[in-house]
Amino acid sequence: MGISFDRALGIHPAALQLRLSRAELLSANLANVDTPHFQAKDIDFAAEMQRLQNENLSDVNPRVKYRVPYQPSADGNTVATALEQAEFTKNALDYQASMTFLTGKFAGLKQAIEGR
Repeated sequence: MGISFDRALGIHPAALQLRLSRAELLSANLANVDTPHFQAKDIDFAAEMQRLQNENLSDVNPRVKYRVPYQPSADGNTVATALEQAEFTKNALDYQASMTFLTGKFAGLKQAIEGR
């Protein structure tokens, strides 16, 4: 009997991929803080996880949304530096937590394979 990694790991690899995609978007927002007319983008992580649980787990292409600014700048840029930094930090911590969880899953699988 073989081990099904999809069943063993569940939604966690998809969650990790979503976290990575979100980190890329948030870092792009921060990099373009001074770019006129740049529109900040983000992923609704909870909604995307719900979508992945209800649909096909292999489709990890998130639906990107534009962030609605609290106070848009005069040049049309919607990046709020403090908000983006906070979201990036939270996402990085959540990414690390997901990695720790997956590391534990793999350790358990390794023990099962070795018969311990």
